[in-house]
Amino acid sequence: MKEVLVLYYSRKGSVRALAEAIAEGIERVPGVGARVRTVPAVSTVCEATADAIPSSGPAYVEVSDLVECIGLALGSPTRFGNMAAAMKYFLDGTIAPWVNGALVGKPACVFTSTGSQHGGQESTLLSMMLPLMHHGMLMMGLPYTEHLLSSTRSGGTPYGASHVAGPDGHPVLTDEERKLALAQGERLARAALALEAAR
Repeated sequence: MKEVLVLYYSRKGSVRALAEAIAEGIERVPGVGARVRTVPAVSTVCEATADAIPSSGPAYVEVSDLVECIGLALGSPTRFGNMAAAMKYFLDGTIAPWVNGALVGKPACVFTSTGSQHGGQESTLLSMMLPLMHHGMLMMGLPYTEHLLSSTRSGGTPYGASHVAGPDGHPVLTDEERKLALAQGERLARAALALEAAR
């Protein structure tokens, strides 16, 4: 079975909830599975290290996960309109697959969560697209044929699935947010499978 990597960083569970919905959407496509991974937090204390295996949740990502999968869904909470440092730190270490062109032509999408309605969702999604474009990946958004984009009063953008967590970081997705995340995962999986067959 071919796999699509769902890679995310989450502090309070909102981005994880989106990742789980996207993974469910991916697995609705016959012949495609979701490989869910996360990244360790970074610390301002240089001596601090994370355990090699997380105490709960998915395993930490390895560069081989990127290379082996036929597509990528990348998620991060918003930090002042940008991706979180933990995700940026991981992406900064992907020079080898960039030099080797390992991700060229693979489809990718992005997703995020913010504490407020205007908390920088779209700029964060765009910031996550930039390194993926340098890798030669094919960026996929959510088209307006997904009618919920026009009616949602919470998360959801044409740049990618999103969630408005509120000031307390509430991780429960609205019905619209969940359906858009499912649609994004399914769309990514179908494209990844078609592109893989054409290689």
